[in-house]
Amino acid sequence: MKLPLFPLQSVFFPGETVPLHIFEERYKQLITDCRKEALTFGIPVYINNTIAFGTEVQLVEVVTTYQGGEMDVVCVARQVFRILSFENQMEGKLYAGGDIEFLDSENDADDDLRNEVLEQVERLYDLMDVPFTKISPKQFNSYSLAHKMGLSFEQEYRLLQIPKETDRLLFIKEHLQTTTSVLQEVNRTKDLIDMNGHFKNFDPLDFKDFKI
Repeated sequence: MKLPLFPLQSVFFPGETVPLHIFEERYKQLITDCRKEALTFGIPVYINNTIAFGTEVQLVEVVTTYQGGEMDVVCVARQVFRILSFENQMEGKLYAGGDIEFLDSENDADDDLRNEVLEQVERLYDLMDVPFTKISPKQFNSYSLAHKMGLSFEQEYRLLQIPKETDRLLFIKEHLQTTTSVLQEVNRTKDLIDMNGHFKNFDPLDFKDFKI
């Protein structure tokens, strides 16, 4: 399948709302074509000077069109794909394109694992003293809070490439366990440092029976 491509140094997950500011002529043309022909386009992740995986997105709304032709648009992310070929300009177009294949995503996770990971996310937020909005386990999946659990850009990119929901949740679980452990140690260290700044009552030792 051939898809117009809009490479960015960002990771977008299926179901995510994607706001974009469009200012280059090639992407103005792309958005115009999407409006006219109901096209979708792909956002490949630009990482380590290359592109290999990305997410198909669909234009939902052109929110603002400025006098110079720049636009603020809202898209929604759909499916993850692998790039098979890339051309800097599609025939007759200013924008890039390429052949892609969609990854087969498997929603194979059980409720116990979903609950376990969601509880760990809540624990992380509690340790950071950040308010957490409760989510029903039925509504929670690996992509729900992917940008809000401290994953690095590289980790987000790795998560994007994992086809099975169980494996994605296990990947997140391992990250949360590591991060939570580090935060607990940081908090313990902070408490110790804070304690050293205060006077303490030490119990005097009784030397009556002390021998060398």
